[in-house]
Parts: sequence; structure tokens; C-alpha cells
Amino acid sequence: MTVLDLYREITTRGFCGHYSTVRDWARRDLPRPEGFTPIPPPPSVRQVTRWLTRHPATLTEEEKLHRKAVLDHCPELASAAEMTSSFAEMLTTLGGTRLPNWITEAADANLPGISSFAVGLHSDFDAVIAGLTTGWNSGPVEGAVNRIKMLKRQMFGRASFGLLRKRVLLA
Repeated sequence: MTVLDLYREITTRGFCGHYSTVRDWARRDLPRPEGFTPIPPPPSVRQVTRWLTRHPATLTEEEKLHRKAVLDHCPELASAAEMTSSFAEMLTTLGGTRLPNWITEAADANLPGISSFAVGLHSDFDAVIAGLTTGWNSGPVEGAVNRIKMLKRQMFGRASFGLLRKRVLLA
């Protein structure tokens, strides 16, 4: 008898609870046969995302095995992982000259998120190429802008004068 059969039987006898209540009770309180090992839960979306977006050299052996199993199970995800890693390589090695080929491959892949991202790169293609080929970045400027925005937000009644004074003097 399965848990679903049990649930159906007790609902016909007047049980008004949910299936999950019966399922959780069965998992927690029913005896298990000897040698029984439950199936491990599937990986979360966050775990799979972490396996796919991190550099493969930083993954542990167990994570590499899990990543390979997930990619073997879903060919679309394997294609998306390949496209993501090739774009990440372009970012880290300043290989913007390969961008037109990558955009063509991404658009032909018919993967909704990646295809729309690739099409969106065309809106300011020259700036994207410049960002992927030059060593310049606006990180320090963005940091200063974020600090100024934080101070402005705090000046609008979200912080006391003493805190603002400390933030401005320590900055």
C-alpha cells in the first residue's frame, strides 16, 4: 500500500487533512525495511546554478560529479552551460573579438534566456565590444557613486545626525 492509497482510504473515512500531512507522518513514523536507504533529494536550483557558473577548477570532485550528472540529464542545460562558460571566458580574457560569433551561436541555440541576452547585446554593440577588449573599467567610479547614494539615502530621515557625521568623516 502506498501513501497515496492510505490517504485516499482515510479521506473516505472522514480525514480532512492534506496529503502532505499523511506523507510526512509516514516518512517520520512508519518503520522502514532493513537496508532501506531513501533517495537523496534532487539538487536545488541554487546548487545547480553555482555548479554551472563557477570556474570548473574551483569545484570539488563531488561537485564535478553532480554537475556532470545534471548536464548529462538535460541537453538544453548542457548547451546553456557551454554558452555561459564561453562568454565568461571572453569576459575574463578580454576576448571581445569573438563576440559576433558568440552572438550568432547563442541566437541559433534557441535557449530563451541566452538568445534574448545575445539579441540585447546588439543594442549597444560598440560599447560591448569596447568593454570586452579594453582593460579599462569604471569600478572605482561606481564605488564612489554608490557611496554618495548611500549617504543621500541616509540624509532623508533614515539615520541620525551623529551617524551621518561619522559616515562623512570616516569616508
